[in-house]
Amino acid sequence: MRAVTARPPAALEEPTARVRPGWTAALSLASLAVFMAFFTPIQILLPLQLEHLDEAHKAANLAWVTGAGALVAVVVNPLAGALSDRTTGRWGRRRPWIVGGALAGAAGLLVTSAQHTLPGIVAGWCLAQSGLNAMLAGVTAPVADQVPVGQRAAVSGWTGIMQSLGLVLGALLVTTAVSGVGPGYLLTALLAVALALPYVLCFREPVLPRALRPAFRPRALLSGLWVDPRAHPDFGWAWLTRFLINLGNALGTLYLLFYLTDEVHHPDPDTGVLVLTVIYTVSATLTAIPAGIASDRIGRRKVFVVVCSVIMAVAALLLAVAHTWTAVMIAAAVLGAGFGIYLAVDQALITQVLPSAADRAKDLGVINIANSGPQVLAPAVAAPIVAHLGGYPGLYVATALVTLLGGALVLRIVGVD
Repeated sequence: MRAVTARPPAALEEPTARVRPGWTAALSLASLAVFMAFFTPIQILLPLQLEHLDEAHKAANLAWVTGAGALVAVVVNPLAGALSDRTTGRWGRRRPWIVGGALAGAAGLLVTSAQHTLPGIVAGWCLAQSGLNAMLAGVTAPVADQVPVGQRAAVSGWTGIMQSLGLVLGALLVTTAVSGVGPGYLLTALLAVALALPYVLCFREPVLPRALRPAFRPRALLSGLWVDPRAHPDFGWAWLTRFLINLGNALGTLYLLFYLTDEVHHPDPDTGVLVLTVIYTVSATLTAIPAGIASDRIGRRKVFVVVCSVIMAVAALLLAVAHTWTAVMIAAAVLGAGFGIYLAVDQALITQVLPSAADRAKDLGVINIANSGPQVLAPAVAAPIVAHLGGYPGLYVATALVTLLGGALVLRIVGVD
């Protein structure tokens, strides 16, 4: 008599049913909400607030605030993901964290807006980062939870491009729809909650049975945040690939304002950065979805990651050798095209190397450290290169090399084509 293998609960099954466009649209809006809430303060609101607080030390103070927030993100994202994996109840494992994180993040933004001292701003921003990273843990997991492998790159293209759109739309809204730092924080907080609601309210999730929830042991929970790359080498190589490509992207964009001022001699570098950001975003939007669809159709991921790393390296080398405004605009378009491909395909690849269905959100949180870590490391790497190793051309050559190395390491992954 043949033994019958127990079927895993729906929350832990590998998904097979294709998701509908409405589901993808709602999850994309939730992704837009979290990225707007991340980038709008960093790009616009915090610099203005800190300039008003202490103009002479605004750059250093911004580094303290954003650095503290990045450290919070490194801890909170995988921890919230681990707790999300253990969440039971009729709302599923992710929706409570999306709405709860959105509310906590919005509260943190409002607290930040009311501060008039550096420690107060740091505390408020860390509170906002805690909530928003809990929200991010909930937003990134549904693709692995509910999207079949053959559709993941296309869906990841839609959700991933929200990162670039959030950067641009947030800046445009707080500079055109409202006036002042306080109203800007308020609008950002409201959008963080409002854009998350369609997914939270309109789409059900598989429920984790209480009987399968692991016992809560804080030490085991914390030790589980480490994923041994020797036991899971594909996961380790995917993490390192993402880290290096994001580091290359961070190095390539970090000193753009100073590059336009000192090398290109642009008459209005602030406007120039905005123009380049729009070009970059439009270009990424145009490549992300087609690349995701193509990757799903042929069933391959790694070749797209290699191609995007080469494209981004070409853009960096163009910045290294041609210091004209026309060349910089072309480089922004090329860099955006490469990063758009990366946003779609890499996220799909990541979901295929996760060690366990029971720990998807936690493991994606560990992967997300490869997004936030380069933002902390980039200034420490870029500053000595610009000062002592070839100036801006040296910086962009280093950008190309780091990006190419990231693309090459993806070939070490054996479990994904």
